[in-house]
Amino acid sequence: MSDLFRLDGKLAVITGGASGIGEATARLFTATGARVIIADLDERRGRDLAAGLIDAEFRRCDVTDEKSLGQLLEGLTHLDILVNSAGIGLVGNVQETELDDFKRLLRVNVEGTFLAVKASLDLLMRVRGSIVNIGSVAGLVGVRRRFAYCTTKGAVIAMTKQLAVDYPTQIRVNCIAPGTVDSPFVEAYLERYHKHEKEKIRIELNERQPVGRMGRPDEIAALALYICSAAADFMNGSIITIDGGWTAA
Repeated sequence: MSDLFRLDGKLAVITGGASGIGEATARLFTATGARVIIADLDERRGRDLAAGLIDAEFRRCDVTDEKSLGQLLEGLTHLDILVNSAGIGLVGNVQETELDDFKRLLRVNVEGTFLAVKASLDLLMRVRGSIVNIGSVAGLVGVRRRFAYCTTKGAVIAMTKQLAVDYPTQIRVNCIAPGTVDSPFVEAYLERYHKHEKEKIRIELNERQPVGRMGRPDEIAALALYICSAAADFMNGSIITIDGGWTAA
């Protein structure tokens, strides 16, 4: 049974792979036999991570730039797995959201996913590869003062379903929708918006999940491993929540 959850001989590209969910996924994928290309803008962190893993390399990539994505995939003859983990957030309701900030989130979260998929599709179709988009519960339910973020994650979920309809036998594409995950993404949010009350807000973030705590990046990575493994061969076009019961409450 354990062989079902191994990725021996598989090649995976992970965008946003230098930290958080992307980093945890890179660690787990290499530990289960995959060769991993870590794609990120953070060169120092990405190179340090790759150096400490069994079979990984770092390639600097801006997912909003087609040329950069082309360079990321240069020399590859196929691709087994694409994990779209690169993303950014923003706090604010519609009245508080500036157009430039809204465009920036669309550019990274939506266009970045689109461009990564488009650049990788031919390589993925050669081996019936698997795409995992990292969405959010914010794409399924409304979250207070997350207008732009909810909008972009809703688009990623719709994109996932549409791709599964257009390419039902050529690839598999699924979306993970996490609740709040204790990661550098959350730390950046706390630093930017709640610098003088971090611990208070951290408690609130933990309590927002009915199980009473935030998720861990390695828990999301474990779900990504399952989705990309032989055990999930029948899964396609699915949106899988892993949110401590948030969307069930």
